[in-house]
Amino acid sequence: MKLAQVNELMERGILISPDIFIEDINTDVIPSEHREGPVVLNKTFYQLYSKKTRQEFNWLEFERAIALKEKGRSSKTYDTFLNLVHYEENPRTRKELDHLLKDLKQETQQQEKILEPTTLITITPPPSLSSAKPLVSPSEPIITPPLVTLTKKVNNLELAPLIITKTFKEDVKKRDATDFTQHFRNRYDNLKKFLSNRVELQEGLTSINKIKNKEEREEVAIIGIIYDKRLTKNEHIELTVEDVTGTAKVLIMKNRKDIYDKAKDLVLDQVIGIKGTKGDSKKIPTIFANILLEPDVPKDHPLKQAPDEIYAAFISDVHVGSKKFLEQEFLGFIRWINMEQGTPEEHEKIQKIKYLFVVGDLIDGVGVYPGQENELNIPDIEKQYERAGELFDMIRKDITIIVCPGQHDAIRNSEPQPPISATYAPKMAAITNLHLVGNPTYLTIASTPEFSGINVLMYHGASFHHFIDVVDSLRIGKARDNPRLLMKFLLQKRHLAPSHAATVYVPSIIDDPMVIDPLPDIFCCGDMHRSDISSYNNITTINGSCWQAKTDFQEKTGNNPDFCRVPLVNLKTRAVEMLKFHPNDN
Repeated sequence: MKLAQVNELMERGILISPDIFIEDINTDVIPSEHREGPVVLNKTFYQLYSKKTRQEFNWLEFERAIALKEKGRSSKTYDTFLNLVHYEENPRTRKELDHLLKDLKQETQQQEKILEPTTLITITPPPSLSSAKPLVSPSEPIITPPLVTLTKKVNNLELAPLIITKTFKEDVKKRDATDFTQHFRNRYDNLKKFLSNRVELQEGLTSINKIKNKEEREEVAIIGIIYDKRLTKNEHIELTVEDVTGTAKVLIMKNRKDIYDKAKDLVLDQVIGIKGTKGDSKKIPTIFANILLEPDVPKDHPLKQAPDEIYAAFISDVHVGSKKFLEQEFLGFIRWINMEQGTPEEHEKIQKIKYLFVVGDLIDGVGVYPGQENELNIPDIEKQYERAGELFDMIRKDITIIVCPGQHDAIRNSEPQPPISATYAPKMAAITNLHLVGNPTYLTIASTPEFSGINVLMYHGASFHHFIDVVDSLRIGKARDNPRLLMKFLLQKRHLAPSHAATVYVPSIIDDPMVIDPLPDIFCCGDMHRSDISSYNNITTINGSCWQAKTDFQEKTGNNPDFCRVPLVNLKTRAVEMLKFHPNDN
C-alpha cells in the first residue's frame, strides 16, 4: 500500500491493520462514510467492502462481533455475518439460513398472536398538546419523538396514560470543537428567551458589542454566559460575561447586599441577565451591576392537580447486586404495593398507585469505584439486571413503571444518558408495564381529554456533587443531607448541569438537552441516597432514598444515606407523604 493511500484512509477516519499494510488495495471500493467513527481496516473488511450487500451491512455490529471472537467469548455472531455475506455463493449456507429465517418468522408470528389480545400501544397526542413542533429528522441527535402516548392493556388491566414528551437516545457521531461551540450557543439561545421576557430587562437590553457606544453611567442591560468569576482585592465580585457579539466585565460591589449574596451563588457557564450602569473602561466594556437575574421558575407557575385521586411513587438507587442491597426490605415494599399485607383501608389507597418512578442506579454495576468488586454479591452486570428484572416483574401489572439510568448502570456516564439497553437487561425490557427511558426524561402522567396532565422531569443527579463543592450556600446549607437545596439551585439556573465541569457530557448541535424546558410540575432525582421532599414555586421536588446500606466508599465521600423510603404523591391534591420500609427507621 502506498503512503498516499494510508494518508487518504486515515483522513477518512480509517486505520490500517498490519495484515493488509503491504498489499496494494483499491481504496475506491471503500465508501467514504460507511459509519460514524474510525474502523480498523483488515483483510476481512476489505473483502466485504466489494460485496453488493455493503450498503445494508451493519459495520459497527460486525466490528463488535470480531471483537467478541478475538476475546474468545463467542464467534457465533461473526460466523452469522459471514454466512449472510456469502448467502448467494454457498448453496449449503443458503439452505441453512433459509431454514433459520423460516423458524424465526414462525416464532415471531406466534408471539404476535399471543400478544395481540393483551397489549395495545397507540401513538396519539392529546388535543391539548397537538400543536407541539415535530421532531427533527432521525439523523439528528438525541431527542426522541415527542408526544409518544403509551396506553397499554396488560392481562385486561388498563394502565394509566403515560406520555414521553422528551427523552434521549444514543447519538453515535464524532465531535469536534465546533460542536462544543454550537452546544453553548444553543444553551445561550434557549435560556436567553426566558430572560428576555423579564420586565426588569425590557428597557435598555442590548448586545455587548453595542455597549461601547453608550455614555459613561448610562443604564444598560445584557444577557450573557459567565466566562469567568473572581474576587477582587477589595472583595468585590468581578464577572467576565460574553454573548455572541463580545465580552464585558461586570462588577458587583461588596456593599450591594441585595445582589452580592446572589452573585456568590453564580457559577461558570450559566446564563444570566444583568442591568446596571456603564463604567469608564476604554478596552473591555464594564458594567456596575444593579440587578442580577437568573432564568428561574416564574412565581406564578401554576399548581396543576389531576381530576382523579391517583398516586405516583418514587424510588431510586436500588443497587441490585451489591452485598449491601437491602433485598428483604425491597421485597417488603413489593408485598406492600401488591396489597399482600396491610388492612382493607390501606389497600383502598394502595390500589390507586398507578405510577412508579425509578430514578437511576437500578444496579450496583461493576468497576464504578475502586475496590467495588469486594462489595458485590453478584459480580456479573448482566446477572445484576437479571435479578432486578425478577424483582420488578413481581410488581402488580396495573402500575406503570418508568426507569431511567444513573452512573452505576451499564450505560455511558456522559449526559444525556440513553435508556438502559435491552442487550444488558432483557428481563427488564420484557416487562410489559415497564418503560426504559433516558436520563434526563420528561413525561406527562394522569392526562385525560379534559386535563393536559402532570409533567414530570426525571434526572438522576450526577451534577450535584460538583455544585456542593463550589457553591458556598450549598456547602453551608449541608446540601448533601438536604438535596432539595440542590434541586432548587438547578431550577433557578433552568439547567441540570450549568457548569462545563459539572458532569461529563455530550455536546449537542441541535439543542442543549440539559436545559430545563418545559418546566415540570414534579422534579425527581436520586444519587444522593438521601430522601427529601419540598416545593419551589409550585414545582414539587423529590429526591429518592436508597435500597443499599452504607458502603465504605460512601463513608469516605461523606454521604449520609437514609434507607428504604418511598415518597408518595397524591396527584389530585399534590400532597406528598413519606413511606418507610426499613425496620429501624422511626
